[in-house]
Order: sequence, then structure tokens, then C-alpha cells
Amino acid sequence: MNKYIQSKQKDLITVIEFFKKDIASLRTGRANPSILDGIQVEAYGAKTQLAGLASISVPEARSILVQPWDKSIIKDLEKSLVTANLGLNVINEGDKLRLILPTLTEENRRELVKRLNEKVEAARISLRQVRDEIKEAIEQAFKDKETSEDDKFRFIKELDEEINNRNDELKKIRDRKEEEIMTI
Repeated sequence: MNKYIQSKQKDLITVIEFFKKDIASLRTGRANPSILDGIQVEAYGAKTQLAGLASISVPEARSILVQPWDKSIIKDLEKSLVTANLGLNVINEGDKLRLILPTLTEENRRELVKRLNEKVEAARISLRQVRDEIKEAIEQAFKDKETSEDDKFRFIKELDEEINNRNDELKKIRDRKEEEIMTI
């Protein structure tokens, strides 16, 4: 691997990791606590992550249990979960909240796959932007006579292979997630 790709390796990895985290919030037929990631709760006069205010567990396949450490903020938690519009039924049981995942219809599943495809396309665009930055650095090195023309073409070929491998990785992750969504 050439030095130009190595200098941006962290950016390439970040794109893949962000994509994995981004699609984890897409609902499948099973309860997954990661769909609650990123939910902010207005409590104690400040916005705080839901995970910082309550324990989150999955007692059964289609429900998530949210137990606040301080029972006085249960209404704040409930309000945040309802306004997050995750498509979950929120049931207040007094000292805890139970989130019920409704059964996904075929139409809902197709809509989720459509959102998944939008997210994978955004990740591909990010990869393309990193590729453009690396290619620009290679071109500039050639103009500054730091590399030969042969090296320039070899570096660009290696770059294209690396980007193709990253796109294949995105496709595999996407295919696994689509299978999860479409499984009844």
C-alpha cells in the first residue's frame, strides 16, 4: 500500500465504521437497543443521552425495557421516546418504560430497505471524496516531480483497488442488513 493511501487509511475506516453505526439504528424484526442510540432527553435542565440516564435491556424479541436510575425523570424519558418517532409503542409502567416493536409489514420493510440504500449511497459518496483527496495528492506529487509517471499510475491503480475493496465491504454489510430487515 502506498504512502498516499496510508495517510488517509483512517478516513477510509471511519467511513465504514460510521456506516455500520448509522444502519444499526434501522429497525429490524427484532428488538435492538442500538435503535435508541442518539436519543437526547431533556432532563435536569440539560440534554443528555438516553443511555446516560437509564439502563436499557431487551427482555424479549419484540420489546425493549428502559429503566431510569432516577424515577422522577420517567416523564421526560417518555416524552423524548415519543417525539423521536421511532415507530415504537411506548408504555409507561410507572417505574420503567416498555417499548414494543410493532410487527413490520411488507411495505415497512421495503421502506427500511430504501432508507438503507440511501445510507449506503451516502457512504459511497464519502469514500469517493476520500479517493478524490488521495488522487489529488498523487497528482500534486507528480506535478512537483516527487514521483515518476509510472509511480503515479501505479499509485492510482492501487487507490482504485483499495476503493473497490471498501465498496465491496459496504455492499456486504448492506446485504446482511437487508437480509435482517426482510426476515420475518
